Amino acid sequence: METTGARWSLAGLLGLWAVTRVALLLFVFKVYVFPGPDVTSDVSAIYQGWYEVLRTGTFPQEDVTWQYPPAAALAILSPALLFWLDYASAFFVLAFTADLAVLLLLHYAGPRPGHSLRGAWVWTVGVPLLGPTVYARYDVMVTAVAVAALLAGARHPRVMGALTAFGALLKVWPVLLLVAARRRSAWVSAIVTAALLAGLFGLAMPGAFAFLTFQRDRGTEVESLGALVFHVARHFGWDGQVLLNYGSVEFLGPYVDVVSTAALALTGLAFGWLLLWRFRAKRFLPHTLADAAFVAVLMFTTTSRVISPQYLVWLIGLAAVCACFRGSRMGWPVALVLLASLVTVLEFPVWFAHVVASDTLGITLLFLRNGLLVLATLLAARVLWRGTVSAAAPAPLPAQAARTRETPLPS
Repeated sequence: METTGARWSLAGLLGLWAVTRVALLLFVFKVYVFPGPDVTSDVSAIYQGWYEVLRTGTFPQEDVTWQYPPAAALAILSPALLFWLDYASAFFVLAFTADLAVLLLLHYAGPRPGHSLRGAWVWTVGVPLLGPTVYARYDVMVTAVAVAALLAGARHPRVMGALTAFGALLKVWPVLLLVAARRRSAWVSAIVTAALLAGLFGLAMPGAFAFLTFQRDRGTEVESLGALVFHVARHFGWDGQVLLNYGSVEFLGPYVDVVSTAALALTGLAFGWLLLWRFRAKRFLPHTLADAAFVAVLMFTTTSRVISPQYLVWLIGLAAVCACFRGSRMGWPVALVLLASLVTVLEFPVWFAHVVASDTLGITLLFLRNGLLVLATLLAARVLWRGTVSAAAPAPLPAQAARTRETPLPS
């Protein structure tokens, strides 16, 4: 009976994944039109433009919208593998393949002792909540690398280190996966891999690190936590503007630099909390690596000057890895991330015009989405701290307790 139930559960998982992914493909290939602005334009215009520059052997260092570390070039160039398809179609197919790879990784890990198929279910349910944006950005590819790194962490720390370094050179944030890594081999592997890859890109392609300047100069994006200040302030006479700037829709005007600086300060506080946790943590269990990575990425996403919809793909992937471990207590934060993903697709792309206009609907959606992320961050941090720092020591066995009572105190 248990085997039959497991088969039905697996059939349901695969069936739901197939149905939802076909729907996403139908939207990105424009068989059906998804509400709101066209989310695929980044692929056909921006990514393809970068592709034309990158294939010449240089980075688009004159383009301020290029804000990614050097290995991102591999993701942008990857559609060349499917040379019989046009660029956009090839990109969508590869994004779909990365999505499938994550499912297979989580499904492979599920039957192991101490693991569960819940992670595969979280991924299957969570991704379509973001709509076609998932397949129209390369973040799903980065997330696949991050999921592979975390699942390899316990048994193969060197593999984890190498994959983490590669992921960080794709889009920086996977470096946070190492926050709870205790094996020296993981850190050495990450440092060596990062140094080798960065050196190769630096020598082979001019402009490999121009992205550092472009990232520094970004402002406050309209979907971020800090942007709520200006959404409300516009109703009280604030005379700033909403413009396309550095590749995203941002607020420009009085006090924007103050809010951007405050966001950076919050990120600094988050980093300080993570350092404090790392020094105070005493109890490391098999799921701690995933839980800590989830908390770290939540903190840096929520406090960022930019919270683009595709950032939720990272959180869904890490949430799925947490759910993959039976011992993880991240259930509520995972559920809140899934709810935030559902609200995200409403604020972008469905009703993004209302967000840009700072009207009641737009502000409500942002308060709800960002509020869910803040709550998820606080709850996840509390769970991590209580499970690793404040956790009570295990009670002694009866025989040990008896021996303790019988042992005389030194005089």
